[in-house]
Amino acid sequence: MNISRRAAVAVIGAGLMAAVASFPAMAQTVEDIKSAGTVKIGMLVDFPPFGIMNENNQPDGYDADVAKLLAKEWGVEAQIVPVTGPNRIPYLQSNQVDLLVASLGITEERAKSVDFSEPYAGISIGVFGAEDVEVTKPEDLSGKTIGVARASTQDTAVTKIAPQDATIQRFDDDASAVQALLSGQVELIGVSNVVAAQIEEAAPGRFNQKLELSQQVQGIAVRKGSDELLEAVNAFLEKVKADGQLSAIHEKWLGTPLPNFVAEGK
Repeated sequence: MNISRRAAVAVIGAGLMAAVASFPAMAQTVEDIKSAGTVKIGMLVDFPPFGIMNENNQPDGYDADVAKLLAKEWGVEAQIVPVTGPNRIPYLQSNQVDLLVASLGITEERAKSVDFSEPYAGISIGVFGAEDVEVTKPEDLSGKTIGVARASTQDTAVTKIAPQDATIQRFDDDASAVQALLSGQVELIGVSNVVAAQIEEAAPGRFNQKLELSQQVQGIAVRKGSDELLEAVNAFLEKVKADGQLSAIHEKWLGTPLPNFVAEGK
């Protein structure tokens, strides 16, 4: 069979690429990271307040503080690598980062690709309203007007539990729902704890959470099979939860103490 040298090289190159693509991501240990002196941590930088770029053009936010605290615990330098939502897991699988502190929600589907730690953060959805509005259970929403962002997680959650005589007023976004609450157009709104913190900042002491409806918990992710590394991450989280350091970071960025997040299905 006659084949040119260039074609042969192309065939060999394609084979090598296929082999590399099919090669499983390497597991690793804390000792590997300590020997390197640096832990490479993938993090979103476009998801405030969890991940942002600060005025010095450096990664900052809740996840950055957690990443730095983890590196300090292991006695290494934190090298934060900006990632995006779609490339977070591929960066980890291709060994470009050692682990992810990247606002990665714990789901069964993602757990097929990475191993998750216990929850270190999360977003809770709740009903918020003025201090003097008495709501302690879903039945108390009877006759109330509740604002939500249309087709959002909170829209679904509020619609599921609201009595038939409650009025659900749907807005184009959270900002519009918040404005309706502040102006008295609605008595209550369904929002995340992140938005709730922004309400508290805009109107200190006027509003509080009435009901918690759902949670989406986030975990630190490691490569599949990195059992020793995952054990060390969980030990770190247990320690900083117990001594209050993680709650202090949560208070700093989200304005509330760390909730007792529980991973579903774990």
